Amino acid sequence: MENFVLYAHHIDITNRNTYPAQIIVENGFIKSISPTEKPCEQYILPGFIDAHIHIESSMLVPSEFARIAVQHGTVATVSDPHEIANVCGIKGIEFMLQNAKKVPFKFFFGAPSCVPATLFESAGATIDSEAVYSLLKRDDIYYLSEMMNYPGVLFNDEEVLKKIEFAKQVNKPIDGHAPGLMGDKAIQYIQAGISTDHECYTAEEALHKLKHGMHILIREGSAAKNMEALIPLLAEHPHQMMFCCDDKHPDELVLHHINFHVKKALEKKINLYDILQAACINPVLHYKLPVGLLKIGDPADFILINNPSEFKIEATYINGIETYRNGKSAIPYIEEQAINNFSCDKKSISDFQLSAQNKTECTIRVIEAIDTQLITQTHIQKGKIENGYIVSDTENDILKIVVVNRYKNEKVAIGFIKNFNLKKGAIGSTIAHDSHNIIVVGTDDESICQAVNTLIENQGGIVVVSTETNILPMPIAGIMSNKKAEDVAEGYSTLDKKAKELGCQLKSPFMTLSFMALLVIPQLKLSDKGLFDGEKFQFVNLISE
Repeated sequence: MENFVLYAHHIDITNRNTYPAQIIVENGFIKSISPTEKPCEQYILPGFIDAHIHIESSMLVPSEFARIAVQHGTVATVSDPHEIANVCGIKGIEFMLQNAKKVPFKFFFGAPSCVPATLFESAGATIDSEAVYSLLKRDDIYYLSEMMNYPGVLFNDEEVLKKIEFAKQVNKPIDGHAPGLMGDKAIQYIQAGISTDHECYTAEEALHKLKHGMHILIREGSAAKNMEALIPLLAEHPHQMMFCCDDKHPDELVLHHINFHVKKALEKKINLYDILQAACINPVLHYKLPVGLLKIGDPADFILINNPSEFKIEATYINGIETYRNGKSAIPYIEEQAINNFSCDKKSISDFQLSAQNKTECTIRVIEAIDTQLITQTHIQKGKIENGYIVSDTENDILKIVVVNRYKNEKVAIGFIKNFNLKKGAIGSTIAHDSHNIIVVGTDDESICQAVNTLIENQGGIVVVSTETNILPMPIAGIMSNKKAEDVAEGYSTLDKKAKELGCQLKSPFMTLSFMALLVIPQLKLSDKGLFDGEKFQFVNLISE
């Protein structure tokens, strides 16, 4: 390992001071930092940390994610592997851990707390409390990942409480996930030992949780964007807030990562040191991560930028190894063998037909998708009936949505959704949080059937059906590619463009689609078992009486 000396303006976040410094690195650690009178052109600071992300949502394996992330100054991630765990169980978590170890990047994985996320959907695996305990005892598992089953916490579910207790026994943090939870219920959830939440979408909610001791993560991902609402709170709570993406699709990852949060916060005139406290320091302290904070004796994990106004990343170092400089990542591309869990037969058009049950009129519950948010609303609408079937109504933007169990042959779940605005064809994916069944929105049963069968043929991917069928395969668990990030990003961007050519006006159609089966996010969602009310936490009828 090389020893070297750097001269740069040291952005000392802890002491809130910037000064010209000589930094000596020996054997991957910071040996000394001292003021200097030598000329300094660049600025040096600790590397960025994504405080909550699902690597799988980048559609890349960890090693390939790392190859791109270092270009944006990221040196570490707090990574929840529950996406692949819901498909492949412990085997999937092992896949992520082993691949991550092949590159000089600091991945910190958690033990998934909710596999499956709820009992109201079909996942590919189950990880019970004893399996969670076995994971938590490992040195390469750093925390209990997001406790999405907040009703289980509030109603003292035995399995849920065991998982929380096991995390406490091994003294590892417990991540939260409780969108919209307020008042006494939020306090009860926090007092159970849950220390973070990345799902706040209003300042009022975040402030309530901050005041009761929670750490709040400001999320700015590909689908959910909460910085606008939450960033004003950073000035008053700089030691309780962090930055995260949660989900970052490949087309955006090649452009930016946590550096985007930093730049956006600077544009909002937030104090530089407060911003960097959230971006660099707080995740290390909260999760007890072995990541350097640019102090003597620390691992040499840092970045060099041109200046604090532009924040152009010029170099990234991890353990003293230069992983990126001036447009070139030093992390190699590693091709991985696929693992998967896919077992269902092709479908027929009749599987997607929905009988009107001899009615000439009906009123239906419609999922109302909200652009850049994971939450939805319930929209009551008159259903369109043709030839005895309830069908998509493109004139009123009421489209059929289906979820197909990909782990075994079961009846197709059918619902309707608003705000996708497709005028023809269908779009679909096997990236459908959190069980990752097949999810498709379309204007007609033929297109929907074609999209579903194409995904089955390819054992996973994202697809657009119009006059022709285009698919980006995802051979790893149906949710990740084993190709280079640039190729995946290009393929994804092509399909994103094709979806918008069909009329979709959502910023990220496939990202939004991927959350329409996520039952733990209110209000109305569709699992492979039926239409689900996330506030009442129960199934509801499609036809509203």
